[in-house]
Amino acid sequence: MEYKNQEVVEAYKLYSKLARVGVLSVGEMRQYTRDERMEELINQFATQDQATIIIAGGQVYLVPIASSSPFQMSNETIKKLYLPNNATNLDIYLMYVSTIILLGEFYNSYQTKEPTRAFITMEEWLEAIQTRMESLLELGEEQLKKVEEEQEYNWQKIIEKWMALDDVKEKAKKQTGVSASRVSFLNMTKGFLEKQDILKDIGNNELEITEKTKVIIGRYYMDYEYNRGLLDFIYQYS
Repeated sequence: MEYKNQEVVEAYKLYSKLARVGVLSVGEMRQYTRDERMEELINQFATQDQATIIIAGGQVYLVPIASSSPFQMSNETIKKLYLPNNATNLDIYLMYVSTIILLGEFYNSYQTKEPTRAFITMEEWLEAIQTRMESLLELGEEQLKKVEEEQEYNWQKIIEKWMALDDVKEKAKKQTGVSASRVSFLNMTKGFLEKQDILKDIGNNELEITEKTKVIIGRYYMDYEYNRGLLDFIYQYS
């Protein structure tokens, strides 16, 4: 398909505007949603940046689909903006695993293409993580090392990090017996996911996933090219 120079310029201007902020309303992206040629051009720009464009809940999002995308948030940025000063990359990996488990609760351990529940409580999320961690711990050190060679995750350290959050030295304890630090970690992760429009707090200690999340999971999380192998490992003993 051949494009006029003016079309390319207009498409690039609109793409640049989206790229700067990451999300625009459907109204602001009217040219993209109503002009097939403009849509094709802007999609090509996104592909070059290893990103994709999704429309959900009246919003248009630019979403990175590879770690090498210029729009992929770096670990340093995440630590600077969302984590305590003493946070390490291990905190980020645990946040990511906690997020996978959270979303797995909505998609029946990723066995379904549509959500099977409307919301989850913080307590249920915490219990789900604990269940997964205990299952992975039962694999033993030798098996975990073998998996670590195939994946980019230090599973032993991630599991140890989670278990350490339940340290008996913690002063404050919830009525459930869960140490405050675990609850604090999930609250921190929740805050990050809310900022990224992945999760929404609907009150009464209940959380729901957004339309943006549903689109991303439907397009990418069920694909082996992305996270399928990781999901199979986490949920092998569901």
